Amino acid sequence: MTGMQRFTDQVAVVTGAAVGIGAATAARLAAEGAAVVLSDIDAERGERTATELREQGARASFVRADVADAADWERVLDAAHAYGPVRVLVSNAYTVELAPAGEMTQASWERQVAVNLTGGFLGFKAVQPDMSEHGGSVVYTSSVHAHMGLPGRPAYAATKGAVLSLCSQLAVEYGPSIRVNAVLPGPILTGAWDGIDEESRARSVAETAARRFGTPEDVAAAIAFLASAEAGFVTGTSLLVDGGWSVVKASS
Repeated sequence: MTGMQRFTDQVAVVTGAAVGIGAATAARLAAEGAAVVLSDIDAERGERTATELREQGARASFVRADVADAADWERVLDAAHAYGPVRVLVSNAYTVELAPAGEMTQASWERQVAVNLTGGFLGFKAVQPDMSEHGGSVVYTSSVHAHMGLPGRPAYAATKGAVLSLCSQLAVEYGPSIRVNAVLPGPILTGAWDGIDEESRARSVAETAARRFGTPEDVAAAIAFLASAEAGFVTGTSLLVDGGWSVVKASS
């Protein structure tokens, strides 16, 4: 995958790591030398991903955890400390339920806020003491939905926009010890597209400048850069990883 070893002797925690962007990011960080703790509510696939990484020679473990539960973060931190202090956090876990605002239940709204936003806050609180002492980097997975409105995603878009504000605030409050940045993926071909018809897929691809779907590995590469010392003067910012989707327009 890569000959770089930017995370040798560092410990990384990746949430939402069972599949997709999270799994690809865990693999990328492990390939570059990190000991990685993967967390997810999907225990079966999370364990499988961690096992695959160990079979490739990585130091990796899995913890079933709900990012919106502070007690679960204690267990994640315990697992990480078996390797050492946490130096990298990739806050990637999310949930989305599609419904117009007028039809969305309060319970649905609150669950999306809990996972997509509160989970990122709790994760930062968990790793902040380690990072304040040893230095560290946090990368949040936001979304192009933070900037672009699409029907049926009021809670998802609101939380992803709030993540960007949280990112800026934390960068200011905890610099220079901790850098905090975000990636904004666009149309990335993950399991989230499994139920999408071919016509809709083709339309999404046509609306990118790259004329293709992104891959989880595309996003993982961007996350690894932001988390690494190569981005040592980058904090409080966001990086679009959308193949130009957010800038392509079909009308004048």
